[in-house]
Order: sequence, then structure tokens, then C-alpha cells
Amino acid sequence: MSGYDVIVVGAGIAGASVAWALSRAGLRVLVLEREAQPGYHSTGRSAALYAETYGSRPIRALTTGSKNFYLSPPEGFCSVPLLTPRGAMFIARDGQQPALERVYAAGSQLVGNLRLMSGHEAEALVPALLPGYAVAAMMEPDAMDIDVAALHQGFLRGLRAAGGIVETDAELLALGRAGSGDWQVETRSGRHAAPVVVNAAGAWADEIGRLAGAAPVGLVPKRRTAATFDPPAEYVMAAAPMVIDAEESFYFKPDAGRILVSPADETPSPPCDAQPDEYDIAVMMERLAEATAFRPRRLASKWAGLRSFVADKSLVAGFDPAVPGFFWLAGQGGYGVQTAPAAGRAAAALIRGGAFPEDLVELGLSPADLSPSRPGLRQEAA
Repeated sequence: MSGYDVIVVGAGIAGASVAWALSRAGLRVLVLEREAQPGYHSTGRSAALYAETYGSRPIRALTTGSKNFYLSPPEGFCSVPLLTPRGAMFIARDGQQPALERVYAAGSQLVGNLRLMSGHEAEALVPALLPGYAVAAMMEPDAMDIDVAALHQGFLRGLRAAGGIVETDAELLALGRAGSGDWQVETRSGRHAAPVVVNAAGAWADEIGRLAGAAPVGLVPKRRTAATFDPPAEYVMAAAPMVIDAEESFYFKPDAGRILVSPADETPSPPCDAQPDEYDIAVMMERLAEATAFRPRRLASKWAGLRSFVADKSLVAGFDPAVPGFFWLAGQGGYGVQTAPAAGRAAAALIRGGAFPEDLVELGLSPADLSPSRPGLRQEAA
């Protein structure tokens, strides 16, 4: 039986980021991934936008707290920029002005250069918008595209360079505590032991929790659909911002010469390899036609992924109150990529018992905001 300081379950962006932070602190780290490749599920299906206005208050703090890492990653972390300029424009049709005002008010708490705009200004920035559809808009100029692959691989590469190990095709078969107090983990490839297990299993996190004897945190995986298509030649979209409905009923953005579009669906789903549903595709095309001049005859690609939430839609990061040595890192929802640098180091600090990162404290975040014991967390528990 091999021994480690920490065993991380899940090699997606959550598991990879915390494992990287722990390994850089000198801990012996093993990451177990049930799939043949890390990031197969949610990480590999991200819309890949860094937006400081997106998500709950703790999520926004973690996003802003990740910015310095994104702009100046550690030497050798990657060979390409992690962020490239994009901008995000939230649009409101008639009746949605209150929703837009809420987005602006919440975002302004951490972002100082948000700008409210008229519908005409929005149309000038994105001529594909139908005239009169948007009556108001808000621009987040510093929203940026994320190179998800470079970020994810940077964490995994750095983990291995520090002596950490990633095992794929390593589905958990058993998980329990030995007489010594260490966790014993059995996979198809062997048995491992460590005093701490980090549950970064994404949509499967509650299942891993049950395996460890922990009460579920009420995680609800929700399917989100996306597709790409080739825009008409008359619309030059390469430099256009991402366009997001004020109530998040759809969004679209330029993506490698095509347009990525989503109906922003949130359909509850069991943990699975999510696939797009034809009804969601039809809803997506209807919303796109209502707002824009785009009428794609065919889709270049389509896919779906699971975004897993607890009731308050914020990250869960902390030791289970009833199961010693079992650490939750779950509920990233659709924010796991943009928050990964800060979430990984915050979780690593909590695991090691060190001081919570001071810069995150200054942004108004505390361990209590992330705790699996926080009030209201289990409102949606099955």
C-alpha cells in the first residue's frame, strides 16, 4: 500500500489546482481520476470566460482573487497567455432592466470600470443584435477568454514536477479509515493511504461523500448545452464581446472563428457523461433568432456538460464536520475554471491548517463562506 500526505479524488480543474498548491508546499500528493484522461467532464466543456461580475459574492471574490495568477502565472507554468481580451456585454430586453441593474450593483462591489449602455450602443458593438431587441446593456471590459487547456495542463504539469502523481482509470472501489486513522483508498489499480482525502469529484462528489460516510452537501448536477456555428461573412465577430442575457437565458461569444452559443439551461441530472438534448438545442436556436440576425443552417458542433451546485450556488471547501480528514472541494457550478487559482490555494491553506490567504480576506472572503457547515447549504439535499 502506497502512502501519501493527501489523496485528491478527481483530476478536473478543482482537483488539479488544489493538488498543485499542496505539492508546491512540499506535500506528497496523489490524484485519482476515474476517466482515461483528466478534465473529461465539466473542465473540458467550459465556456472559458473570466468574468468578475459572474456568480455569488464568494465566487466573485475568488474570481478577482485569481486575477494576478492569470495575468502573471508562475515561471514555467505555461508557454501561452492564460487570458486574452474579450469583454462581456450583458443585455436587457424590455422588462429586464431590474435584472441588469442587479448585475451592475453586485459587480460594482469589486469591479470599478463597469459601464451602463443604451441598446443602440450595444447594437453598435455587436451589429448582429436585432435592432430594438436590447433596450439597455452593461459592459464588463476586462472580461477575458481563458485558455482552459493551458491552465489545466499547467496545474497537472507543475504537480508532477513537484513529485505528485496522477493516476487515470482509477475509479474508487472502497474508501474507509484504518486503525491508524489514515484513509485507505482502493481503486482498480491498487490501494493507497493518506491522512487526508480531498473530494474534488465534481458531479460525483456527493457519491464519494457517501462512500466516506459523510452526509451529502446537497449537490445538484445540472446539464448545460452549447454549440458552435459559422457566422455569416458580413458579421465580423472576432473582436466582439461575449453577449449574455441579463437573466442568463442565453449567451453567445466568438470562439476560434465560430460562434459559441448556449441556452444557459440548468436541467437537473444524475451524475453522467452529459449529452445535448434536442429540446434544449431547439430552445437555444429560438432564443438566438429572437435576439440576433444569426440563422445557422447547421451546427458545427454541439455538446453538454454538468454544472454542479449546492443551494446557495457557492463553492464548498472545508473539512467535513463529522468525518475527520475528509475535505470537501465541490459545488463549483459554472465557476470552477475562473476561480481555480484562488480556490486551489484557499483549499490548500485550509487543508494544511495555515492562515487563510490575506488577499482573499481583503476581498471579503472567509473560511466560513466556503464551509460545508454553513447555514442553508443542504436545502436541496436529496
